[in-house]
Order: sequence, then structure tokens, then C-alpha cells
Amino acid sequence: MKPFPLVLSSPSGAGKTTIAQALLAAREDVGYSISATTRAPRPGEQDGRDYFFLTREEFQRRVASGAFVEWAEYSGQLYGTLRAQIEEVLASGRHVVLDIEIQGAREVKRLFPDAVLVFILPPSAPELLSRLGGSRGTRAATLVRRLRRAVEEIAEAPHYDFVVVNEDRTTTVAEVAAILDAESRRPCRTPELAEQLDALGRDLAALAAKLETSKEA
Repeated sequence: MKPFPLVLSSPSGAGKTTIAQALLAAREDVGYSISATTRAPRPGEQDGRDYFFLTREEFQRRVASGAFVEWAEYSGQLYGTLRAQIEEVLASGRHVVLDIEIQGAREVKRLFPDAVLVFILPPSAPELLSRLGGSRGTRAATLVRRLRRAVEEIAEAPHYDFVVVNEDRTTTVAEVAAILDAESRRPCRTPELAEQLDALGRDLAALAAKLETSKEA
């Protein structure tokens, strides 16, 4: 089986990171691409586990050298996906899971055409608002910005390979896992299938010839 990148995208609060973490915890055939960022580590975060924490100068140097598959700036900080991270996981024989935004997903698909893109939708607008902390839990300006951004992101969902509604986490993880399993069985991802089909064809032809000879006798 040929491993491939599985890209999860969603509006903020819809659950792509939670789904990615659940897949990693449940399956041995998937690995995670650790992103790089210029923001400072938060309490409990470790370099090389949660993110690769880089200075802005180092980040920009790697951008210039072509080390990133995709990168973007959010709230004044740089975030990106390192090509070496994706290739390392794929080389280990595992699918690589990425939870990234829509612009990054386009770049991954361009550079890795066999990537599978899954968009995670919230079940409703009120539910997404609730997951973002509700109108009382988030400052109005931040909330408005996230909701408007969600409108733009959801408009891109039809361009993804699959769309899954995250109403219940357990069900959603199972649906994404089913997509992973189904995509793994595509003939183009199973190089050994051609040999198996050839062998089966030869065996069936031999049986037919034997029966035909027996009938003539």
C-alpha cells in the first residue's frame, strides 16, 4: 500500500485538530506532520512535539530555501508545513495527517497530487458559535473575524474530495477513518495489486484450459 497525505480543514472551532489527534491515537498506520511557527511556546508545549518553534529570521530563511510545502501568516505570526516532515512520515510507510487551512490544502494537493482532502463542517451556525465560546465568551471583534473567515472557508468545501459534518466526535472520527481505509484500497495506491491480478488471471486461465482438455478427453 502506498501511503498518502490526509489533509483536514475546517473553520476555527469545527474540530479538525481534535479529529486529527483522535486518528493518531487510534491508528498505527498514520503519523502527524509537525508544523513550524514563529510564535512563542505556550505553557506545556515542547519544541519538536507540538511545533517547531523558529525565529522569524530562521522561518524566512527556510521559506527562501523551499523547505515549506505551504506557509501563511496569522495574527502576526508565521505558520508552515515542512516538506521534510511529510516525506519522513510517508517514508515510514504511514499516511501523514495534516490539519491546515484552505490555502495550505491547495498547495499540498498541488505538490502531492495523491493527497486526500477532507473538509470538516460544523453541524450548524449556532453550534459553531457555541464551540467558539459563544457571544459572551469571546471578544466581539475576534468573534466577528472568525465567523466571517468561516464563511470564506466553507465556500471552499465543494472543492475538497470529501465533506464530513462533525456533529459527534466519535462518529466523525469513524467516518474519516473509513475514508482513509477506502482510499487506501484504490488500485493506484496498491502496486502489488497488478501482480495479484496477473497471477489470478493465469490461474483461472490454467483451470479453464484443464477443464477444456478434460472435457475433450
